[in-house]
Amino acid sequence: MKKVIIIFVAFLFSEISHSSEFYKKAYFAGGCFWCVEEYFDKQSGVISTVSGYSGGELENPTYKQVTYEDTGHVEVVEVTYDSRKVNFKQLMELHLKNIDPFDGAGQFCDKGKSYRSVIFYKNQEQKNLISEKINKIENMFGKKTFILSWKFKRFYSAEDHHQDYYEKKFINYLLYKSGCGRENRLKEIWN
Repeated sequence: MKKVIIIFVAFLFSEISHSSEFYKKAYFAGGCFWCVEEYFDKQSGVISTVSGYSGGELENPTYKQVTYEDTGHVEVVEVTYDSRKVNFKQLMELHLKNIDPFDGAGQFCDKGKSYRSVIFYKNQEQKNLISEKINKIENMFGKKTFILSWKFKRFYSAEDHHQDYYEKKFINYLLYKSGCGRENRLKEIWN
């Protein structure tokens, strides 16, 4: 019986570690991280999302610092995904369909540097994919986008009350999202 248990535990550990080698992380900024978290959570192959901050030099920034000071950080969502089910390019395309690429002041009703649209890359291949997609959107619409492409350096998790906000405070979130006109603007651009 002990052999069976040991073999089962070894098999289980092997499966967990084997699966985790396919887990990758990507980082996207598109205005309010609550909204960004929501659409990635609905994507097949996404394991988890975490709201946070990236792009600046200040270590362990707070929401107040990122929003009201010039830290260089933007509100970002860390997306952990299973690369056997979804890839970086698919996640990037989902992200771009959920932002206003032509808003240089932020996103929807959230304005300021911390609400800029940024796609973070970790390697040259990702950087090239981002550049190609930005060029394609600009050619399709005949105007310049305000999508930034930054090399990923470090991610800082946001405070606990920002995590899964769209689920925990569903009514407040819907009022916010509706009030910002996010869905109407997205339909106007992409339909």
